Amino acid sequence: MAKQFSRIGKEIAIAVKAGGPDPDVNPALRRCMQNAKSVNMPKDRVEAAIKRAMGKEMENYDQILYEGYGPHSVAILVETATDNHVRTVANIKSHFNKGGGTLGNSGSVSFQFKKMGVFKLNPKGLNTDDLELELIDYGLEELGEGTGENGESVLVIRCVFNEFGHMQKALEDKGIIPISAELEWIPVTTVQLKEEQANDLFKLVDKLEQDEDVQKVFYNLK
Repeated sequence: MAKQFSRIGKEIAIAVKAGGPDPDVNPALRRCMQNAKSVNMPKDRVEAAIKRAMGKEMENYDQILYEGYGPHSVAILVETATDNHVRTVANIKSHFNKGGGTLGNSGSVSFQFKKMGVFKLNPKGLNTDDLELELIDYGLEELGEGTGENGESVLVIRCVFNEFGHMQKALEDKGIIPISAELEWIPVTTVQLKEEQANDLFKLVDKLEQDEDVQKVFYNLK
């Protein structure tokens, strides 16, 4: 939970620096606040993060995507938000090396993924057939069932990356508040591993996710 709070805190800082502290006119900040609620981040912590982001002494975070292969040739993307890219690249490279992987160059792995907007909705009171028809014009690519943070059933909407803002507004206009709204790298092709091999990958992913500069980790294991 502490890691999730830290991740969202950085996202809030980036959103406020880019678009200001008013969520009514800053859709990126609205998204962050929705995601904060989904992980039960206290309201006072969210407000404190917004105030810190407005201060001159607040760090400027660079968002950097690292690409590489984990053990057994699984493709991995690592999203980071850092105020010291020298430290970050050294740590990421070390995690890959110790975990049986290899850090690659920009473009070496990302072509195996598609960046998409992913919205999770409470299905109560929603007609999926009607919703699917209504959202096609806003970049909808997939609508299906999924699982939330606490194992509850959710509706999962995926849209093309460039339509993320349009989809967010379309849902807001319909009075639908997403449980969460994220930009994710979805694998175009996947690989399968035996359980023992998969555990090798998960050990590396766990180390990466624990790094203070890492926001999210994506991989193409099926």
